[in-house]
Amino acid sequence: MRSTLGKIALLSLLFFLAGCATQETPTQRAQRIEPMLAAAGFHVHPADTPARVANLQGLTPLKVSFAPKDGKMRYWFADPVYCQCLYVGNEDAYDRYQQLRLQQKVANEQEETAQLNESAASQEQMNFGLWGDPFFY
Repeated sequence: MRSTLGKIALLSLLFFLAGCATQETPTQRAQRIEPMLAAAGFHVHPADTPARVANLQGLTPLKVSFAPKDGKMRYWFADPVYCQCLYVGNEDAYDRYQQLRLQQKVANEQEETAQLNESAASQEQMNFGLWGDPFFY
């Protein structure tokens, strides 16, 4: 019973720490998302004129947004923080971006699970180390 409570406490602590570690800065968010946007086919447009800088500042930052244009959906990601640029894509690019996001999420979850398993195994080995090898008594 005590061992089970210890494992639960350890896993709770690990989940808490993982939650704290996932608080990303705006720059980290941009650095995480922008490669996926580029790989998905979004085109980058630098804010290299005063008019573009002013327009960029008026858009919701670091979030994929969308609106219809000429009967088709257009998507954009405004980054006034890291690259001072605007990523623009069509529906196909957005669909590819969504697939890349899902793949990244699955990969992150698999990595977190592996880390939790490794940590739990280390904790278990540490507990057995206190009592010697229980299988040879």
